[in-house]
Amino acid sequence: MSDSGPDDDTAFSRLVFELNLIARHFPTTTRRRPGFQLDRSAFLILTRLGLSEPLSLRELSEAFQLDISTINRQVGAMLKQRLVERVPDPEGGVARKIRATADGLAALAADQKHRAAGIGTVVADWDADDIAELSRLMGKFNRSVEEIEHNPWPRPPRREV
Repeated sequence: MSDSGPDDDTAFSRLVFELNLIARHFPTTTRRRPGFQLDRSAFLILTRLGLSEPLSLRELSEAFQLDISTINRQVGAMLKQRLVERVPDPEGGVARKIRATADGLAALAADQKHRAAGIGTVVADWDADDIAELSRLMGKFNRSVEEIEHNPWPRPPRREV
């Protein structure tokens, strides 16, 4: 890719601009917004735990590419809120694993529903094909990042429509 200046009007420079702009629509914490129960880190950790078996702090650290002390602090706050719990390794390993609690999954489901309603408002007048195309392209973009970083993210099973 060639270097694009701020005044360059190529498709690539517009993509970079729009990806930077989209970040402002998802604030660092959603707890300040009415209707949300979880802060950003709890939302993301619970989302990850909801897609797989329980994970150790090290596995979470690797998944999020964060220092283990950061993950430990975030999980510690979630333990106090009873959003997650420590459980023995189902495979018999020494390290304890972190698993979402029923309360954590309920809060996640509520926040996901609230977030979906907000996105639904944004795309309410969009054609279904445009929504499907954006979803496809966002998925392609995310999978490309994951491939470059060697850090695949599990995805929920596709629902048949």
